[in-house]
Amino acid sequence: MPENSTKSRNPLRDPRDRRLSRIAGPASLVLFGVTGDLARKKLMPAVYDLANRGLLPPSFALVGFGRRDWSDEEFAQEVLSSVKQYARTPFDESVWEQLSQGIRFVQGNFDDDEAFVELKKTVEDLDSTRGTRGNHAFYLSIPPKAFELVCQKLSEHGLAQPEEGKWRRVVIEKPFGHNLESARELNAIVEQVFPPDAVFRIDHYLGKETVQNILALRFANQLFEPLWNANYVDHVQITMAEDIGIGGRAGYYDGVGAARDVIQNHLLQLLALTAMEEPISFNAEDLRAEKEKVLAAVKLPEDLSTHSARGQYDGGWQGGELVNAFLDEDGIPADSTTETYAAVRLDIHTRRWSGVPFYLRAGKRLGRRVTEIAVVFKRAPNLLFLDHNEGDFGQNAVVIRVQPDEGATIRFGSKVPGTQMEVRDVTMDFGYGHSFTESSPEAYERLILDVLLGEPPLFPRHEEVELSWKILDPFEEYWSTLADPPEKYVPGSWGPPSADELLARDGRTWRRP
Repeated sequence: MPENSTKSRNPLRDPRDRRLSRIAGPASLVLFGVTGDLARKKLMPAVYDLANRGLLPPSFALVGFGRRDWSDEEFAQEVLSSVKQYARTPFDESVWEQLSQGIRFVQGNFDDDEAFVELKKTVEDLDSTRGTRGNHAFYLSIPPKAFELVCQKLSEHGLAQPEEGKWRRVVIEKPFGHNLESARELNAIVEQVFPPDAVFRIDHYLGKETVQNILALRFANQLFEPLWNANYVDHVQITMAEDIGIGGRAGYYDGVGAARDVIQNHLLQLLALTAMEEPISFNAEDLRAEKEKVLAAVKLPEDLSTHSARGQYDGGWQGGELVNAFLDEDGIPADSTTETYAAVRLDIHTRRWSGVPFYLRAGKRLGRRVTEIAVVFKRAPNLLFLDHNEGDFGQNAVVIRVQPDEGATIRFGSKVPGTQMEVRDVTMDFGYGHSFTESSPEAYERLILDVLLGEPPLFPRHEEVELSWKILDPFEEYWSTLADPPEKYVPGSWGPPSADELLARDGRTWRRP
């Protein structure tokens, strides 16, 4: 194979390891919720891409569990359709032939004992005919209310308990509850069936290349870490903006909202990675320990009313298209108080971050699709440039772009060419697509591979989940007491006026990504 071929440039293989230990061993992946968008657009294509990159063994199997009256062959055709439409790597007939031989389907409902009897027969048959050796991961791409029932059935039918030397794992998609109490109940239910180290809570943001690069940027470079503290940093902004509405997700989104959907998990994880101390290793326990310390040290503002904002997108023109208001979307009640935009200020009560506010915001129908972390530094003393006002100089910033253009930007002041001493902000940009010939793996590729390998560094444990709910619950409880509905904002804007006021009270403004 040519040295520059797609399969030879594999970002999930460690080039220092000649044994290529990042290749999964014999196992099956059992997908619950195979007809959902997540399975169709992300999970099944990710499985094929892993196989196409040579990271799944010939003894791998994929089992679908659902209500459809499908044969194994019909399910394989559904997988093939998904792969051809959404896979990131080129279609290879020989790879598909190998993968398709291990595809099975079990029909049934979550409360159907006969279906779980059949599922057990199926995985046992795969052990003997496919060589999966008793290793099976159960991916619950299903509503959280069904977690308890499915876990109970897996336990009752002997699917959750591995034999000596084999493993069983469960993968849970967010949301992990809707508040602290429900998260604790959910954790107790799941961990009654599976031991903690066999529970993988998926936050797909943690599988993104740029999110992991936060650790490399901070701890592999002498340039940044000495400045990464309250002596030099003015504030931090963490943004997740989408330029689309809720689409067909009304059934999920109403009653959940932007804060529960995004801030509680994605953005608080980004905050923890940005603010954590250097772990003693990349071992899962060491990484989690440092993230948990940060989340435990988060301090809420005394006045939640002036340090939070929420809104709902209104109807109007966006990008040359007339779009519905949130309350006019199909399936949304006319009196819904669910927010589509949320912003909060948090402080971290540690020596490193004392006095540095962290501003988190998330919303739909905003100016553009972007997720970024902006570390904004204090202004330099204006000693040499007495003819300039302090406002003439911007603030240095390191901006880590998580999506869509993965990379990082450094903003600093530079002299404008000419005879006058005029300083203007410029940016120095790093993009993954320009700097590396290796392609970044899709988040679900990395996370599914980690599940099969039993490597948990990218997966939050229940302590992190519960600490995150402790942070968000007071805001949700405060918002629930408000008589007024969420403030309206224009589609294509950057949120409601109250969000700008949140920073203006502190003498700051939001970045325009």
